[in-house]
Amino acid sequence: RGKMEEGKAYSPDGVFAHLEMLETRAHQAAMKQEEREQQEEKLARLKARVQELRLQRDELRAKVDLQQKGQLGKEGVALDPAQPSARAVLEWKIKSVKAMLQLFYLTGISGKLTKRGVCFCISTAYEGTYLDSYYLDLLTKPEVQIHRHSIPIFIPLEQIAKKYLQTDIRRFLSVLSDHLNAYVGRRYQADQLQEHFSHQIEGTLQRNSLCNLLVFNYNVSSKSKTFPFNVRLLYGDLCCSLPTEVVVSC
Repeated sequence: RGKMEEGKAYSPDGVFAHLEMLETRAHQAAMKQEEREQQEEKLARLKARVQELRLQRDELRAKVDLQQKGQLGKEGVALDPAQPSARAVLEWKIKSVKAMLQLFYLTGISGKLTKRGVCFCISTAYEGTYLDSYYLDLLTKPEVQIHRHSIPIFIPLEQIAKKYLQTDIRRFLSVLSDHLNAYVGRRYQADQLQEHFSHQIEGTLQRNSLCNLLVFNYNVSSKSKTFPFNVRLLYGDLCCSLPTEVVVSC
């Protein structure tokens, strides 16, 4: 019976059945991965919402404090509560920026104030494995601009900055983080494939710098024949770590 099943597995029908089984497993794995990513994104959004509500609470408290402190001047003369002192306004702005940095930290983005602006650190990960960190030094005067960075040249930083940097700094960092996490996720998967399945892959896995195109060959052998397969993975969405197009030819 074992020999019969083995012969069936290596017959043409058995090969196609094997491919169907692999396709089913890949689809199930992709569904589980998508569900896990959705849960992680939902958790990150909830954490971000909590921090945002805390930030709003702190802002309201700060405004109340400013109004109370601004009622009396240095000479004890009553001041307009709507016109707090310059020092109080500066303290409130610093507190707001620190709260915003803490909010970013929950989503893998941290930062610290510098003399001329803010330096952000974007940490990347894939399935719980922390990978690379990238740095972005921003100047805030006279307008927000990128001073220096360690973002890879093939990441569309200029286009993202042109679209969001001057209008929505949170959106700018979020989109940039999506690009970086997707890139390191694709690269990590390619490295793992090359490392753990090198005995099945024929030659070297081919990929471009952005790792959005992977091409490799592998063989399925029987007692009398060898079936060579060629795989081409295309990642049409640069913010995604899963391929949008898969072509397998035999």
